[in-house]
Amino acid sequence: MTNISKEPTAIIRTERGLSIAGTRITIYDIMDYVTAQYPPKFIRGLFDLTEEQINGALAYIEANRDTVEAEYQMVLKEAEELRLYYEEKNRDLIARIATQPPKPGQEAIRAKLQAAKAKHEAKA
Repeated sequence: MTNISKEPTAIIRTERGLSIAGTRITIYDIMDYVTAQYPPKFIRGLFDLTEEQINGALAYIEANRDTVEAEYQMVLKEAEELRLYYEEKNRDLIARIATQPPKPGQEAIRAKLQAAKAKHEAKA
């Protein structure tokens, strides 16, 4: 691990990429919420970060915007490629599981899940 920042809350490069020192949280995790314009207080609470950690991460992102954005786009691309790979790899298994009848005693919960799914799809 190498220290990238001179701030007390260091941003370090790990095998996962740029991360907040002392955590498993990457800058790319934070970028998902920065890009969606969530407020810093929300992001801080979501990841259970200290004020110093979130401020250090946001300052690092701002100071290194081009580099962070380029790496973030690569991370998003790799995640999408993995999603598509596993979706294809598991397509038959998922279809087979979907056709199985519910286990005894799970009929009520499955009906509840189907109703919630229908409601969610109606909103979209």
